[in-house]
Amino acid sequence: MTEVAYCTPEWLEASASLYQSNPQFAKDLEKISTRVCFRVTAEPDWGIDKDIIFGAFIKKGQLEKLAFFNEQSAKEEADFILAASPQEWKKILRKENKFVTDFMLGKIILEYGSKVGVLSLAPHSTNLVKALTQVPIKFPDEMSTDELAEYRSYLLDFREKLSV
Repeated sequence: MTEVAYCTPEWLEASASLYQSNPQFAKDLEKISTRVCFRVTAEPDWGIDKDIIFGAFIKKGQLEKLAFFNEQSAKEEADFILAASPQEWKKILRKENKFVTDFMLGKIILEYGSKVGVLSLAPHSTNLVKALTQVPIKFPDEMSTDELAEYRSYLLDFREKLSV
């Protein structure tokens, strides 16, 4: 399977497509109905010049939306907004760290929503991570200098077009 760059439309599209094509995800998450957004904080060394927000909306295991959001739409539509550095999200997505542990340690910050609500979702976090990692992800710190410059330019371009 072709590797896709982190925090790009291609990553979210591939993840959504694979989620939809694998009924096991809906089964694993059938007890979940949530709208959660993830803020990836700015990290210029990674080509992420300003925070970027993406979210997953799931209703009884069915993926309703996997998309990028601007600040206003995230606050209006999401039940939760969780924030962390791209390095922290990478550790979660690479399964080097556990969501619950890092949340409790304050490495992942709850910006919006209730802590009790997030903790009720925590037992299902592994399945959500699985859904977001079905396609190989290339993170900016794994890119060459030229690839990173292209990535930064691409982020700016698609974010402007999507107003995110």
